[in-house]
Amino acid sequence: MPELPDLQAFRHNLEKALLHKKLKSLTVKNAKKLHTTPEALQSALEGQTLEHILRVGKELHFVFKNGHVLGMHLMLHGKLYLFQKKNEEKYTIVELLFGDGTGLALTDFQGAANIFLDPEEKTAPDALSKEFNESYLEEQLGKKKITIKKYLLDQHNVLGIGNAYADDILWDAKISPFSVCNKIPAAQIKVLLKSIKKILQEAEKKILKSKPDIINGEVRDFMLVHNSKLTESPGGAEIKKDTGGGRKTYYTDEQVLFE
Repeated sequence: MPELPDLQAFRHNLEKALLHKKLKSLTVKNAKKLHTTPEALQSALEGQTLEHILRVGKELHFVFKNGHVLGMHLMLHGKLYLFQKKNEEKYTIVELLFGDGTGLALTDFQGAANIFLDPEEKTAPDALSKEFNESYLEEQLGKKKITIKKYLLDQHNVLGIGNAYADDILWDAKISPFSVCNKIPAAQIKVLLKSIKKILQEAEKKILKSKPDIINGEVRDFMLVHNSKLTESPGGAEIKKDTGGGRKTYYTDEQVLFE
């Protein structure tokens, strides 16, 4: 699933391709996950100019001049494609065609990716926002008896972090993913916050350097420990893998377990 750095890179390139263009038509090809009618989407968005594209957690929000917003969640296998005049992509969920002939298609062979009109405001802070700060994180973790990785993955706590980047963040902070939140000392929480910001921001730069025009897929070859091709961390420790909870967790003995 695309995570915060991936979507940051997608947003950057989609703005270059689509910003300030007028939406000529919106066509829903698969309404399986649609929470509103195609007609409502068309009425709200067709004929409107695209003013901004925002990343909100793991979603992309297309903001139009009249104030309406098209939300988009790629889920596990959703992909975005630009096209000219005619969309020929298989498994299309929705296609947007702009006045100059430029189009954007959202596809998903599983049909799980979805779109929605005027998404509700999120209650949790974004991982890169000013609101996600040391005082917030220290207060939050002090209340939680779950593992720190589980906390980071819960979008009700913090927006944007997924399985892969949680592993790299926790390795960088030298905190075991199995540490209990309310057992992590304040000094280590400060380190964790810095690692979150650093790992996510650096990842976006690395993705854009590797694939300057990327709007789909995941670039993971630069990752520090969440990388199936590596056997050792940058620090030289053996990378271990845990598959509990239905997801892969990569970690090393360099990380301290707080319990």
